[in-house]
Amino acid sequence: MELRHLRYFAAVAETRHFGRAAERLRMAQPPLSQAIRQLEAELGVALFHRTTRQVGLTGAGEVFHTDVVRILRSVDEAAARARRFAQGAEGILRIGLTGSAGYRHLPELARTVKRELPGVALEVHTEMFTPAQEAALSEARLDIGVLRPPVRGDGITCRDIAQEPLVLVLPEDHWLAESPEVPLERLRGEDFIMYAATSRSIVSDAVISSCLSAGFHPHTAHEVTETSTALALVAAGLGVALLPDSVRSVRRDGVVFRPVPDAQRVRLALAWRTGDTSPLLAAVLAALTAADAFPTGDASPDVTAPSRAGAQNHRGNT
Repeated sequence: MELRHLRYFAAVAETRHFGRAAERLRMAQPPLSQAIRQLEAELGVALFHRTTRQVGLTGAGEVFHTDVVRILRSVDEAAARARRFAQGAEGILRIGLTGSAGYRHLPELARTVKRELPGVALEVHTEMFTPAQEAALSEARLDIGVLRPPVRGDGITCRDIAQEPLVLVLPEDHWLAESPEVPLERLRGEDFIMYAATSRSIVSDAVISSCLSAGFHPHTAHEVTETSTALALVAAGLGVALLPDSVRSVRRDGVVFRPVPDAQRVRLALAWRTGDTSPLLAAVLAALTAADAFPTGDASPDVTAPSRAGAQNHRGNT
């Protein structure tokens, strides 16, 4: 049974006339009549009552017509979806996010994709540090990553989307909470909540480098693997944290945020596999570019990653 024969049958059933159906199909009437006879022979039933004046559906024809309409609609929808997928207008975008990016940048990215590519669904993987995202991109388990450069390996393209200052997160009753801003020197001797050393966090590297520039090594009191946990521990009074500015987008009882004028900034970038020819990726990048997601100008130099050795040293060590 050929798909075109189903379309022929549907046209005759809807017009109740072979001549008008042939005109709709832009074909001669004799081949149309022959195709309908072939379809009836294949099915082993008569689909039409034929008279010199009119054509009507038999009972079997009525039943067959109901199913043919559904089948043709499904085929047309499938073809349209395939075309949209090939154009990058439909599909599933697998995206990885570093912890703090989920608070501010995920909503912005999701709104852009929904507005420009409504047929694209997001599969979001949160709290992924840069090394984990790099591995997932290389292994094609992610399509796009929102991560903090630098990436260590080859085959990953990055474009900066933000430069974020580190902000100080304090318990609301901390002795520094009333200060409008807090220079790093005033944090000497404080207990720090840090990302786990095993995570190879770019943010932790920037925190350590900033503190070393101020003449001390931060004392790590507790290690976490998720930004939300860091905020919870600060709220509990177990220490302070230096985190990217995007954490201020989340409302958390028990903490206050203060600028740190001499702390480093950390980059946030969109990353994807170099040479990826996916139409979906191309469409998403085009939508983000049109939405001015990428700032102009050269990317800032990478933050030099200091050694994490000695992170558990006594407070005040340099």
